[in-house]
Amino acid sequence: MQQSVLANTLNNREMKEKLCEERDFEYIFETYYKRVYNYIYYRINCKCSAEDLTSQVFEKVMIKIDTYSEKKSPFETWLFSIARNIVNDYFRSLKRHKFFSLDSIKELISKEKTPEEILEVSETNDKLLEALQGLNSKERNIIALKFGGSLKNKEIAEILNITETNVGVMLYRSMKKLRAEMERED
Repeated sequence: MQQSVLANTLNNREMKEKLCEERDFEYIFETYYKRVYNYIYYRINCKCSAEDLTSQVFEKVMIKIDTYSEKKSPFETWLFSIARNIVNDYFRSLKRHKFFSLDSIKELISKEKTPEEILEVSETNDKLLEALQGLNSKERNIIALKFGGSLKNKEIAEILNITETNVGVMLYRSMKKLRAEMERED
């Protein structure tokens, strides 16, 4: 009789722990899904693939959550490092490096506009796409982390193993290149 009481107590404790873990993961998912998805989408420009890769990120987080250490880095940095590695693996598997597509940028910018506005946005997107192609992969990655992942320079620096100042300088120079290229085409 004592064994069955002990077994029920253990089962209840295990159930409570699993429920807490599920709630914790649900919180993580709801908090970071959109930002991780945006980061990946900025990098690969395909909705279906971005959804798949985002799922892979959260699957890996769920599997590896026990290896996370607050002492090493903030959770957000750890999460985006996983996302970055999954995107890099994706590109390695493709053996090509295409970072931005015109359709994806158009979808981000245009929301129910007049035909004139749509045409203007389309022309701007074309110019932006051409300007983005002029950046190297590191510059495009930093832009994707900053604007797609909504990360701070400090977090980007931790993910890329460079200084925060270097991130700021690279972002400044990349944005300056984009602006110059956009103005040159006007």
